[in-house]
Amino acid sequence: MRLLNLVFYYGILIPISYLPYPVLYLLSDGLYVIIYKIIGYRKKVVVQNIANSFPKKSPEEQHQIVNNFYRHLCDLIVESIKTFTISQNQVKKRFKIMNPEFIDRFYDQGKNVILAGGHYNNWELFAVAIDEAIKHKAVAIYKPLSNQFFDEKLRSSRGRYGLKMISTKATKQEFVKTDFLRVIIFGIDQFPSSHRNCYWSNFLNQDTAMIFGTEKYAKEFDYPVLSGRINKIKRGYYSFEFTDVIETPQTTSYGEITKHINQLLENDIILKPEYWLWSHKRWKLPRPVEQTQA
Repeated sequence: MRLLNLVFYYGILIPISYLPYPVLYLLSDGLYVIIYKIIGYRKKVVVQNIANSFPKKSPEEQHQIVNNFYRHLCDLIVESIKTFTISQNQVKKRFKIMNPEFIDRFYDQGKNVILAGGHYNNWELFAVAIDEAIKHKAVAIYKPLSNQFFDEKLRSSRGRYGLKMISTKATKQEFVKTDFLRVIIFGIDQFPSSHRNCYWSNFLNQDTAMIFGTEKYAKEFDYPVLSGRINKIKRGYYSFEFTDVIETPQTTSYGEITKHINQLLENDIILKPEYWLWSHKRWKLPRPVEQTQA
């Protein structure tokens, strides 16, 4: 298995990552035909997710979202491969942090913060751009891959320009550290690992189990919760802007933070739905009878 990993990584992925962007997008166009038109990668999941999320849209409108999603997904695949070898100058050219002062003021106040976001637009390029652009040390909470070889390569790629990757199992330990000021980044749109650690509410017209960790740690450690949005300017070019903050999490009611940050993500998805990760099996389980949150 390790030999196959080495061959695939060094023989295929790394050579592809050195290709110039125009060639990468020719590759993306080919992938679109293969992944969408021929293989139909998770097509049933994508079509069903979009139909359930936008029941008022016509079949033609839903189909257009599906088509645009696969176009973007293929761009995302080649752009993610590019991050294995992308230069810092290219990162700065292709991913702009528009308002770093929004978060830097908390650093100047000596405060750690949480940044909540989803799998929207190019989060891989965000990962290699964010630490250099702000004063806080950027720390991302992630679920390790089962393949240890590619888990190490993923952490290395995302952390090549400063981002620190932390396993979900080590989240609490990271919060108690005091060696430097942190922005701890949570992905909020994955399916919770357990019903015990989730909050149920409505998201994109569906009963949805929401990860509760952001709210849990924000209240426990009194970290302001920031939200942001990745914008796609054009093919290969993105920007990020901080958009919202809950400055006093301990004064909020139960579920308020979780619902608020998910609502902000939902607003972005409704505006430009093709940029969200529709191939993710977000709605796998029904709400348990005993769960009554709204």
